[in-house]
Amino acid sequence: MAFKDSIISASAKFPKPSDSTFQYGTAGFRMKASLLDSVVFRVGLLAALRSRKLGGQVIGVMITASHNPPDDNGVKLIDPMGEMLEASWEKHATTLANAESDEALAEAYEGLTSDLSIKAGLKASVIYARDTRASGPRLVTALTAALKATETEITDYKLLTTPQLHYITRCLNTRGTPHEYGVPTEKGYYEKTAAAFKAAMQSRKTKGVVTVDCANGVGGPKLRELVKYLPSASEGGVDIKIVNDDVVQPELLNHNCGADYVKTGQRAPPSSQAAPLARCASLDGDADRIVFYFLDADQQFRLLDGDRIATLAASFIGDLAKSAGLSEKLKVGVVQTAYANGASTDYIKQHLKLDVVCTNTGVKHLHHAATKFDVGVYFEANGHGTVIFSDVALKRINKYSPQSPAQSMALETLRALTQLINQTVGDALSDLLLVEVILAHKEWGPKEWDLTYTDLPNRLVRVEVKDRNIFKAVDAERRLESPPTIQNRIDDLVGKYKKGRAFARASGTEDAVRVYAEASTRSEADDLANKVADNVKRAGY
Repeated sequence: MAFKDSIISASAKFPKPSDSTFQYGTAGFRMKASLLDSVVFRVGLLAALRSRKLGGQVIGVMITASHNPPDDNGVKLIDPMGEMLEASWEKHATTLANAESDEALAEAYEGLTSDLSIKAGLKASVIYARDTRASGPRLVTALTAALKATETEITDYKLLTTPQLHYITRCLNTRGTPHEYGVPTEKGYYEKTAAAFKAAMQSRKTKGVVTVDCANGVGGPKLRELVKYLPSASEGGVDIKIVNDDVVQPELLNHNCGADYVKTGQRAPPSSQAAPLARCASLDGDADRIVFYFLDADQQFRLLDGDRIATLAASFIGDLAKSAGLSEKLKVGVVQTAYANGASTDYIKQHLKLDVVCTNTGVKHLHHAATKFDVGVYFEANGHGTVIFSDVALKRINKYSPQSPAQSMALETLRALTQLINQTVGDALSDLLLVEVILAHKEWGPKEWDLTYTDLPNRLVRVEVKDRNIFKAVDAERRLESPPTIQNRIDDLVGKYKKGRAFARASGTEDAVRVYAEASTRSEADDLANKVADNVKRAGY
């Protein structure tokens, strides 16, 4: 094999921890940074293989652990169109990561090269970036060692948000084609986003300042850079106040701030200090998700999560399609998981009159389902999501001839949204501007947005079990087919509560089952969750 000796030699500097087993999942590999050197080296090998298999197309590698604590890190691959690694390749990542010796790794690499029919002599091209974690530069060393050992063309994009690397990957692979996505640079990202934002605003005015908590992560400096390209509120743009953007002290990353802190704790970061009814948002550590929130007139915290962003975006895009005269030619749909609040699902179906599809948890499942619509809107409740316009939809939007000034204005806004939204992956920065555009057009503040529907009270309970693998879910993880009879008991319990709904889902990473329940009152939701959890506990031991 052409690279056998160089792989063995380079791998010796990054030995696999003897007592560790690794598995590639939706978030790639993610764990304590001290365990990652061998994993990142081996991901480099896979990135080279993936690029060669795809005829030299550019593959991205992002080193980040998103909302995890500062001592963690992670690594994930980006496919040519900016999407996540094709699911069938996840097992190859796991195989390479768990090879017990340098020689076994070289053999596994050779085996994959043969099994995947990758011809010798094909070129490989990989780009990479990282977030602000202290372990990032060390892990980049491991990555580049693998890429050099396999004679791969490499470009280091230094510090980027995860969505920026997704964007650049797609731009590089579509350059010079009819599907050209943009200029493949960080500056190109800012210029495209800002130009689309200006076009989408249509001289509408935002009200007051939006305070953005950047989780003391890479989103802070990147949002500051983006702001330089944006018009201020007085110029028909937006005024953004940035907080929690300290990247000099890595230990502050996600500490008492960030989207996960806000979503799980149902509270604003201490540093926010926003006035009642002021718009606030929090990014996560690598800026691929965002949640909004505000304090009401009584100083009560109100969360506007991914479900709220999805309904807002779907409503606005649906209205634009109607106003542009395209409603019959564009099928707009919303993709959710079982964790979406039942009130949001009812609102989409009954008020917005749009189709809703429920998929398994995990962005890759939502993204895939969204591609089935002309315009697919998906957001997980945690704030990760985007809008995908199919090729057919883009052609119809761009070629349609408006019949009136009103249709023309709606069409211009819709076209601008197709450029503003990062369709490769959830992107906190573009999602922030998308929400600002919609609120400006509707002349809404966060209070009016919050009033669109009332969330059903809900409760999430974690139950430790002996073996999570006995819990097999079906129907987009909303029902259990095993253990036997447990679903019947859950159904009986749900039937006793007004607007009751509950499901149990095995964790993907630990021997635990998560129970979600909702009902018409807080006490009933708590009671239903606890009773389902008791049944799960009995079945799991």
